[in-house]
Amino acid sequence: MNSEELLHSISDVTDDTEFYTPMPPGYIRGQCRYVVITGTVISGLGKGIFSSSLAKLLQDKGLRVAPIKLEGYLNIDSGTLNPFRHGEVFVLDDGMECDMDLGTYERLLDLNLSRANFTTSGQIYTRVLEKERHGDYLGRDVQMIPHVTGEVKLRLRELAVASQADVVFVEIGGTVGDVENTYYIEAMRELAYEEGPHAVCFVALTYVLEPRALGEQKSKAAQLGIKRLMELGVQPHIVACRASNPVSTKVRQKIAQYTNVPIERVFSMHDCESIYVVPSMLREAGYDFEVIKLLDLGERINLLKERTCWLEWCDFVDRLDALEHDVTIGITGKYTSVRDSYASIIHALEHSGAHLAANVSIRWIDTTDLTDKTVADALAGVHGMIVPGGFGVRGSEGKIACIRHARENRLPFLGICFGFQMAVIEFARHVCGLQGANSSEIAPDCPHRVIDILPEQKKIEGLGGNMRLGGKQVELTPQTMAWRLFGGRSDVHMRFRHRYEVDPKYIDTFTEHGLVFSGKAPGQPIMQILELPDHPCFIATQAHPCMTSRPLRPQPMFLALVAAARQRACPDKDLGDCVSATEQVLKQTRPVDMPREKRNAKRRREKAPNHF
Repeated sequence: MNSEELLHSISDVTDDTEFYTPMPPGYIRGQCRYVVITGTVISGLGKGIFSSSLAKLLQDKGLRVAPIKLEGYLNIDSGTLNPFRHGEVFVLDDGMECDMDLGTYERLLDLNLSRANFTTSGQIYTRVLEKERHGDYLGRDVQMIPHVTGEVKLRLRELAVASQADVVFVEIGGTVGDVENTYYIEAMRELAYEEGPHAVCFVALTYVLEPRALGEQKSKAAQLGIKRLMELGVQPHIVACRASNPVSTKVRQKIAQYTNVPIERVFSMHDCESIYVVPSMLREAGYDFEVIKLLDLGERINLLKERTCWLEWCDFVDRLDALEHDVTIGITGKYTSVRDSYASIIHALEHSGAHLAANVSIRWIDTTDLTDKTVADALAGVHGMIVPGGFGVRGSEGKIACIRHARENRLPFLGICFGFQMAVIEFARHVCGLQGANSSEIAPDCPHRVIDILPEQKKIEGLGGNMRLGGKQVELTPQTMAWRLFGGRSDVHMRFRHRYEVDPKYIDTFTEHGLVFSGKAPGQPIMQILELPDHPCFIATQAHPCMTSRPLRPQPMFLALVAAARQRACPDKDLGDCVSATEQVLKQTRPVDMPREKRNAKRRREKAPNHF
């Protein structure tokens, strides 16, 4: 049976064949190509950065790309994972709580992804068992091969159909040697067999050791890691070598000889000053065209589009090398020992700094033991401050002390999610005189639960959760700072991950004492943005604005914070107020919250000659 006959038979579940691969409606073999990225030696090497950078280069050439992350753990999603163990929980627009690599894809590709772009073993096994209970396998014994691997391939093909992608980028989490990844790699081997020649490109991301005691690079661990992949039936087409320094030609030759990969496809992905330089490294080495040749996509690319997109990207990267003002932003939290816990915040600051010519340094401030007496020393020399999201009691009083210091000393402040709630509590205690004010999450028996779970949320608790997740509209109050930051729009789309809100019965008290709620949920008494009018920059939101910041389209609230901090750091220079500076930047960048297709259409209309 040839591959064409195989594809016509594998969708059938009968006793006449051992082949089984369910096909989604509308799937056409050969229309979509796949790039599969696997890791060897150690995890955390940057598979997501490599994959998204390569995807961006193909996207710039006019190809439609769609990434998907395959995780081996049995959790259904990443929502319950501790940031100390797995880094930041990233929330997609449809509410899926996922791996932080999805944030990397969204930032570099400027796409809003969905649950279709994230899969765990828990999801795969759940779907297989549900089908078994429903009798979808017609009495056959359900096995890892072909049923579980078939489900993996189905997820990829469903994404291909839904996204109409030219290329689906498949990142397999962890490393080749992980037991939980074995069936993913087997599924990819089967996918390449079923799709035929030029359909799948395999990339092995490995690590070249450079022991300090030896003073030279060693490739043996990389060789053995790739050998393990080859033992599983997968021959890589490209090898990307992570290393501290550029990988030598000698080491690349060893890896090429050992893995049957031509040396021109053994790539040195050494440490660089910013992840946003990686696309340039790949492009200069010619790996984008190597992939296009391997996947036979030459007839689909648009080099004219690539020229425009690349100039735009290079302009951003050049800005990273032209930072004039040194600014220090304090990030106060309890996960400060693990930087990946705040990955989106770090990138949002980098985006804003690039567009404001500000070299943003971060000072990590653990609030666990911080008090009113020690907060001034902890924040000394800081030009701006962020109180990020979080859960639980530990460190909350320290965050409140930081917010009070920022309010009373006119220190630029941005509160995110939990930071928004702590700002409300601080204002209630020290401005409104509500002694003992707190959140029901922290102190259920406090006299003033100004932060609480609203009745509407309590009603759905029995359904398995009461968190507000994903993208939601925020109605903006005209003439406020938030309204100006978002270009005078009546509403804006933001992402949420929380369950506690401002108790509506205290809203009048807060507003009477000068707190402005400049954003709320449409038609509901749910406050989502607050600000203080007579402060250089005091703004907080129940949302996570960092998750929608993009290199070429920085998030307005972060722009305002960095602009205000820049003014505080350079008082001798008239750099303008934070709102005016933000408005100026946004005039030069893409409109906020506009899908890529609409932005491109808008740009074409603006550049089109007027013949009338």
